Amino acid sequence: MASDKITIVGAGNVGATTAHIAATKHLGDIVLLDVIEGLAEGKALDIAEASPVQLYDSNIIGTRDWEKTADSNIVIITSGLPRKPGMSRDDLLTKNVQIVKDVSEKTAKYSPNSIVIVVCNPLDAMVYAAAKVMGFAKNKVMGMAGALDSARFSYFLACELGVSVEDIKCVLMGGHGDDMVPLPRFTSVSGIPITELLNEEKIAELIERTRKGGIEIVNLLGYSAYYAPAAGAVKMAEAILKDKKTVMSCCAYCDSEYNAGGHFVGVPTVLGKNGVEKVIELNLNESEKAQFQKSLAHVKQLALKVDKLL
Repeated sequence: MASDKITIVGAGNVGATTAHIAATKHLGDIVLLDVIEGLAEGKALDIAEASPVQLYDSNIIGTRDWEKTADSNIVIITSGLPRKPGMSRDDLLTKNVQIVKDVSEKTAKYSPNSIVIVVCNPLDAMVYAAAKVMGFAKNKVMGMAGALDSARFSYFLACELGVSVEDIKCVLMGGHGDDMVPLPRFTSVSGIPITELLNEEKIAELIERTRKGGIEIVNLLGYSAYYAPAAGAVKMAEAILKDKKTVMSCCAYCDSEYNAGGHFVGVPTVLGKNGVEKVIELNLNESEKAQFQKSLAHVKQLALKVDKLL
C-alpha cells in the first residue's frame, strides 16, 4: 500500500518541527520545501538521520523543486514572515498574502486533490487567501489556530488546577488573535466544567494569557513560537490521514453556520478523510455570540484587505 505523502512548505522553525513530529508519528513520506538553497535539504537530512534513534521509516526529502511535491495528500503551508517583538499578526498581511498566493498556485498545480492546512499569520486571512487562489472545495482548506489556542488554554488550566493536560478538553472560537473567543462553558476537566473549579476572575486571567500567548513567546524569544504550532498542525494532519473524525477547533469555512456569511473563522469541527467534515454549531448565549461576532467582524475586515491584494 502506497504511503501517504505530506508536503510542508517552509523549512523554518515551524515547518521543520512539523516535519519532525509528523515523522515520529509515522504519518507518511515527507517533502520539506523552501526557496532558500540548502535549508530544506539540510533540515530534512538532519531529521532523516534521527530516524535510527527514534525509529521511524518515513522517506524525508528537502527540496526547492515543486515537482517533487506532486500528488501530495496533505499540504501544510508554514511559509511566510514570522512575527517579531512589537508586531501584530495583522502587520504581516501584505507580504504574507503574496507568499501564500504563490504557494497556493503551485499547490493547485502539483497537488490538486490535496487537503491544505495553513499555519502562517494573520491566520484567518491567509486561509481565505489560499482558498480563493486554489479554488478547492471549501472543506479541503483550513487553518491551524484552534489546536494551538486550545493547547495554550489547556496548559494554563492544567497548571492552575494541578491536573493532567490529558484531562482538559476546551473549545475556542473566532479569529486567531487578541479577539479569539475561549468558551469556559464548554471547557471541562474530565467532564467537569471549569466554571465549577475556578472563579470568573481566574478564568478571565487565563483567557487573557491565552489570547496573548503568541506575543508572550515572541517577546521572550524575539521570534514566533514553533513547537506548539507544529504540534497543532500535525494533530490536524493525523486526524485527516487516519480518518479519525477528531473533534477540534480550527479555522474552517462557515456560511450559514454562526451567520458567518461565507468566511473562514475558528469554530469547533470534525476532521476526517474529507477534511472539515462538519462544523459543530453550539447554542451560544448572548455574551458568547457578541464576542464571536466582534471577532468575526475583524476577520471580515482582513478578508476585504486580502481581496484588494490578490
